[in-house]
Amino acid sequence: MSETLSPELQSWVGRTRVVEEDVGLAAVRRIAGMLDMDPTAFKNGDKLPPHWFTLFFADVARQSDIGPDGHPNPAVFLPPIPLPRRMGAGRRVTIHDTLRVGDVASKTAEVAAILPKQARTGFITVLTMRHTIRREGKVIAVDEFDAIYREAVKPGEKSGTGAPVPAPTDAAWRVEKYLSSPLVFRYSAITWNAHRIHYDADYSREVEGYPNTVQNGGLTMQLLLDAAVANTPGTLRGFTARLTRPIYVGDTITLCGHAPKDGKVNAWVQDKDGNLCAQLDCEFA
Repeated sequence: MSETLSPELQSWVGRTRVVEEDVGLAAVRRIAGMLDMDPTAFKNGDKLPPHWFTLFFADVARQSDIGPDGHPNPAVFLPPIPLPRRMGAGRRVTIHDTLRVGDVASKTAEVAAILPKQARTGFITVLTMRHTIRREGKVIAVDEFDAIYREAVKPGEKSGTGAPVPAPTDAAWRVEKYLSSPLVFRYSAITWNAHRIHYDADYSREVEGYPNTVQNGGLTMQLLLDAAVANTPGTLRGFTARLTRPIYVGDTITLCGHAPKDGKVNAWVQDKDGNLCAQLDCEFA
């Protein structure tokens, strides 16, 4: 495959669309319950945690527009990148304000970049989306999100992963979390994510080459952000996140972090073998 962007894909760069959202009380209470918080503690008008905007503004495709992997078909919402496997990789977020229960807000989704390249595990294309969250014209947050598109796994082969990297051992705080099937299901339902690798074990193994159903990367980041916020004074104003190693449904992970220094916090996720699976750099004010 070519590392030169085709004219069709080039025409997608800079395209925008707007997703409107009612940040309703019922949705907020479902999110709270999924995160093991008291759902009745939230009332209309309450401020939400700053990073919770990522739980809203889902793209809602018609059922006839859903592809065999559970994602919307190419060109429904995202560019028609000619590679069949898509997974989240990282994001860069700046937070200016927070949503409140009952807000009517919007997300402007922009195709910021499309980068085809040769990687160690095969040919990939990196899609960068820029999401700008607004309420009454005021910018609440700007979220740049990277997704990696990969080639199909050959029959009988396993999905390629990088060599394991040991996680840091000097955490100031640690929180263990069991990634149960119901937790991953509820997160996928809240974010309207039907990607089959998160719930269909046969598809995950036979088509995409994983040993089990795959943990949702968005949920990994949500749990790590929640832990970082709970263990750090101040208000979260931004973060950079990177997923580095697959985690599987049924695993127990450890959420870890350093003590804050000059308003900055480094946090990470490690698996049961002590391998680094995700990294997070946060800024607090």
